[in-house]
Amino acid sequence: MLTLDNGQLAVELLDPSADRARFGVRYCTGGYIFQVHDPRVGPLMSGPTYPTSFNWFDGQGIPDAFNLGPLPSRTQAGHAVVIGIGLCDLNTRTVLDFCDWSITREGHAIRFVTAQALEGRAFTLCRTVSLAGRTVRSTTELANTGRGEVSIRWFPHPFYPQPDSDELVWFNTPLHWVDGPGYRRLDNGFLARAAGAFSETMADPRAEPKSVGHYLPLDHDAHAPLVLLQRHPLLGLVGAATSYIPSFFPIWGNAITFSWEPFFERSVAPGQTATWSVQYVF
Repeated sequence: MLTLDNGQLAVELLDPSADRARFGVRYCTGGYIFQVHDPRVGPLMSGPTYPTSFNWFDGQGIPDAFNLGPLPSRTQAGHAVVIGIGLCDLNTRTVLDFCDWSITREGHAIRFVTAQALEGRAFTLCRTVSLAGRTVRSTTELANTGRGEVSIRWFPHPFYPQPDSDELVWFNTPLHWVDGPGYRRLDNGFLARAAGAFSETMADPRAEPKSVGHYLPLDHDAHAPLVLLQRHPLLGLVGAATSYIPSFFPIWGNAITFSWEPFFERSVAPGQTATWSVQYVF
């Protein structure tokens, strides 16, 4: 485990090598924020099975994923490079060859860099997690160094503990809202739990691959990067912001945790670079 600590917050990140047993074919292995600790109140993030168990699919903390945009092999059926993970067998959901990261620390920031390639397509990926005051920033840069486009389909998956009130999150994006399974919208603009929606008995937390929850793609009309206000049982209200305008934008929650997943999608041509970030304010 790697740690950033400035006295106000301590951010734990998984080590891509030492913590390899915690990884699978879903979440990026470099820059995986496993937990954020406040010295006054304790751990601030959760997970679908937290704290009783952990599995690579559900995860915990603030992971992020490129797995919905794999780069498939043209010669080996089912094989694909998953950005930030390595060469994977998508049929068996196993990692055949994890990518190697170089890791450097500069002040209150940790930088992860890897290079991946498959059949002419190649890119470098740089992920930097930094801590400034009570702000945690995760920045990603992908540079296409090969032949052919590299398609990115990425999303952050911050797992907040379920708040004490039904209010969950407010954000600055206009919605074409219709109450969906598990969720409703309040007059003050907050999205909230529907009555009784998260009181179900949890599935066996040891079971793979997922636990009981409510998933809702939002019908949004975003024209600017996101600003989000998230209810938190220990801190009251925390914030977040993206550097990008989301494309697809679902929310998900179960009896333990709630998460929002604004997607960043782009095709990066040879010689081009894409950079984006999310910051979390506690």
